[in-house]
Order: sequence, then C-alpha cells, then structure tokens
Amino acid sequence: MEQTARTIVQRLREAGFEALYAGGCVRDALLGLQPKDYDIATSARPAQVQALFERTYAVGAHFGVVIVLEGGHEFQIATFRADGLYIDGRHPESVRYSTAEEDALRRDFTVNGLFYDPLEEKLIDYVGGQDDLRNRVLRAIGDPALRFREDHLRLLRAVRFAATYSLAIEPETWSAIVAHAANIRSVSAERIREELTRIFTAPTRVAGFDLLDRSGLLAVVLPEVEALKGCEQPPQFHPEGDVFVHTRLMLELLPPEPIPAPLVYAVLLHDIGKPPTQSVDENGRIRFNTHDTVGAEMTAAIMERLRFSREEAEATVEAVANHMVFKDVQAMRVARLKRFMARPNFDLELELHRVDCASSHGMLDNHAFLLAKREEFANEPLIPKPLVTGRDLLALGWQPGPVIGEILETLQTLQLEGTLATREAALEHLAREYPGPGPKPG
Repeated sequence: MEQTARTIVQRLREAGFEALYAGGCVRDALLGLQPKDYDIATSARPAQVQALFERTYAVGAHFGVVIVLEGGHEFQIATFRADGLYIDGRHPESVRYSTAEEDALRRDFTVNGLFYDPLEEKLIDYVGGQDDLRNRVLRAIGDPALRFREDHLRLLRAVRFAATYSLAIEPETWSAIVAHAANIRSVSAERIREELTRIFTAPTRVAGFDLLDRSGLLAVVLPEVEALKGCEQPPQFHPEGDVFVHTRLMLELLPPEPIPAPLVYAVLLHDIGKPPTQSVDENGRIRFNTHDTVGAEMTAAIMERLRFSREEAEATVEAVANHMVFKDVQAMRVARLKRFMARPNFDLELELHRVDCASSHGMLDNHAFLLAKREEFANEPLIPKPLVTGRDLLALGWQPGPVIGEILETLQTLQLEGTLATREAALEHLAREYPGPGPKPG
C-alpha cells in the first residue's frame, strides 16, 4: 500500500503539484505502527486529480476530496484547504483552497497535523506535532475551545486518540473537552456510535472509559451507565463495590485484544436495569428483581438510539437478557442445556458470564461446568438432524397447527437426552404417546 501511495505522490509531483502524506499515516509511522491507510494532501484541485488517475470518485467535492483506486487500495486525496466558519458544530460553511501550512492549521490535534514527503523522506511539521508525539501529549491545534466548537465530534476523537496511543491530554485541551462535553449531543448518533465502538473494542478500552467518565462525556452519551454510580449491591456477592465499579472491573478483565462490539456493549449494559429495580427486602438485603428483563429493554432502546445494526443490537440485547440464566445451568436438563449452548451468540454470553463472576464473587464453577460440557458435546452437533419432521407428521395425517410444534419439541427433547436414537424409535414413541392424529381438514 505504501509503495502505491508513493507512486501516487510521484505522479502528482511530476504533473507539477505539491503532494504529501498527511495525518494519521504520518502519526502512526512516527510511532512505529503500520498505517492502516495513506491519505494524501495536495495542491492539485479535485478535477486535476481526477484527470491524472483512471479510477476515481469524488466523495467530498465541497471539501476537495477525491478517492483514487490504485493497486487494489483506496487513497483519499484532499486539496490543501482552509475552512470557513463552522455553523453546525460539525462542518464548515465554506472552504477555500490554500497552502500546506494553512491546511495543517485547520486540523484538530497536533499529532494529526503532520505531513511527510515520501520522495525526499522529509517530515513537515507546522504545528509542533513531532514534539508532542515524542512527549506523548495530545494537544489541540491553536485555541482548544475553538477547535471543539468547530466540530463537536472532536470531543470523542480526543478521547479515542489519547486512549489508543497512550497520550496525556494537555491541560488546556482537557479543560476545553470538559467545558464543551454537553455539545456532543449535536453529533449524529451514527458518528457517536462509531467513535464509542472504536474506543470500547480496542485493547485500551479501560483508559478510554475512564477519560469518557472524567470528562463528562459518558454522562451525555450513555447516561444509563452513568446512573450505575452509587447503586450499591449485596456485599456478599459484590465485595468490589457499586454497579459502576463492577462494570469497570469487567472491562479490565476482558481479553486485551480487540473484541466484538456486542460483547463490550453487553458488559457495559448488562446491569443497567439495576438502578430502576433496586429494592431492599424485609431482611435488609438489596435486591434487583427482574433487572435482567428491564436491562434488556433499556439496552434495546440504547442500541436503537445509537443506530446499531439489527444483528449487533439483537446479540447485545440477548446477552443482557440471558446473563442471569447462567446461574442455573448445572440444574438444567440435558435438552435445555444443549439448546442453551447451541444459540449463535453463546460464546459471547459465556465470556460475559466469566468476567461478570470474576469481577464480583469470583465463583467460576458454572463457567467451568459449561467448558466441560462443551468438550463433552464436541463430538456431535448440539442440535442434531431431527428424527421426525413436520412433513412426516403431515403425511401421517396430522393437521397443521400448534400441536405439530409441541410434538416435534417433545421428540427433539427425547433425542437430545438420548432417550430416542433412531427414526424408528421416534415413530414408535409417537404412535404410543399420540395414538392418532386428529381428523384431516375436510
């Protein structure tokens, strides 16, 4: 990818234009990381870029951005620009084409305002980003308050960059984040979801969570998690403290590698039903009756509010709804246990259960039981091909209706428990227990 990016820069230069690597790829390379993509900033106007390359499309004509398709990769090529006034907290009302220096000065943070000339192998730094990277500092370019008033999404981006790259947020920049945290409400749900998910699924998720909390952003974007603070729990089961402390500990116990979004959101939201259901019984014990059901309903609303995909939303809601079921697994009949374990998101829920227990009472016996059962059941499908089907029952004269489903479920239960092993045995059981179908519809 870098070699292709270099040839793009060279072609622009040969055509008489200035062209440089810009932004994140320069930052990542200086940190010793492999850039995920290469953005190029140039003095060429969009039409001139498109005239030079065969496969292009404009994605932000108003902002001078063209995508070039080359060597199996996409490269964003943007004309040097200066921004006009921001009137909506997200986009400038106008732009004008400018110089590399002006282009750097309109960017968000110094570590993102760097350019690199790959042909001359020269770093170009108009904003002090190299020193800030060396000192592990995240600093807004220019006036921090102005930078965050221009684009409210930068509030979450600051948290993401600081957490991901282990950067300390410079004091004036931090003060501006805290002062403007409430403005994140003006950003679209999709963009908020994208930033939150990048923060929470990364290995540095706890650092990101803490910055969201301390800045006040968490209270704005996820007030249901903020409400966990001060919600006390029975100390015999939760010696770690309130629900907020418990949730944060769970984040710490997740694997250090990137994880799927439904898992981390299930961790964040699994107990959000506790504050509204908290009660104290006659013995003085704190209880949270139906908090799993209430929490699942609240989680569904949050996933809809943040515009998650249906698949991710359903997986998260199901995990929240089922997280208390794990305490009963050792008492389940074999058939119910197999059905429980065969669900598509069981592994996600099993990990949620592990960190839930490890961050509280520490009892992992149900987790160990399920791991043993998974090994025991590994030699055959958890839900095998049915011995008798609905088509078989219709052929035998049964009428379509609920009774068909009831019979099939009964036969499957006996099959899962090993009582019925062959089709012949299933048909014999059917004839014995259900002596005859009802009359065929006339």
